[in-house]
Amino acid sequence: MTGRLVAVNLGGVTEAEWAGDPSGRSGIDKRPVEGRVPIRLAGLVGDFIGERAHHGGPDQAVYAYAEEDAGWWAAELGRSIGPGAFGENLTTYAVDVTGAVIGERWAVGTALLEVTKPRIPCKTFAGFWGMPDLIKRFTVRAAPGAYLRVLREGEVGAGDPVEVVDRPAHGVTIGQVFRATTLEPELLPALLDVPELPGPIQQKVRRRLGLAPA
Repeated sequence: MTGRLVAVNLGGVTEAEWAGDPSGRSGIDKRPVEGRVPIRLAGLVGDFIGERAHHGGPDQAVYAYAEEDAGWWAAELGRSIGPGAFGENLTTYAVDVTGAVIGERWAVGTALLEVTKPRIPCKTFAGFWGMPDLIKRFTVRAAPGAYLRVLREGEVGAGDPVEVVDRPAHGVTIGQVFRATTLEPELLPALLDVPELPGPIQQKVRRRLGLAPA
């Protein structure tokens, strides 16, 4: 299965009242860049990450969002939404991001990435868009985009193929994890057998099911 990158987006420092970081700085305002961009274990070189308590780290090194899902929002809101508007590093086309299986691996440019978890909307996102009800609407839509960890460092650029090179047999997707941890707790038991889920999510699932920590 092969899609492609529409854009690679980097964020500079934005200072705003709505920024979640105590310093009032955010890197959510990401813009497309030209040429090749190095990807390291910590993420894309040149990308600012604010509020590191909730953003960045190995399990959230890269964030991908589908152009098709952005198009849905553009039609829903009647406004233009370009690459990077969701704070994503990679804007994809013809990649089923919501249907990506936790732990599946993408070959992108010369890098190898692994799908880890969905993005959970926050007040910084709502403030950036100027929509107080965005968290609720984003949650109901349940097309959250996917965080990825970097398994092999490399370089990426707009137009690069995105190839799914491995997919775990458990079949639990980004969309399922998002719905289970937001609006559909009846789906939580299915997450217990997904070893590729980051530890904090595994422990959250066990707490909500009343199970002892693993």
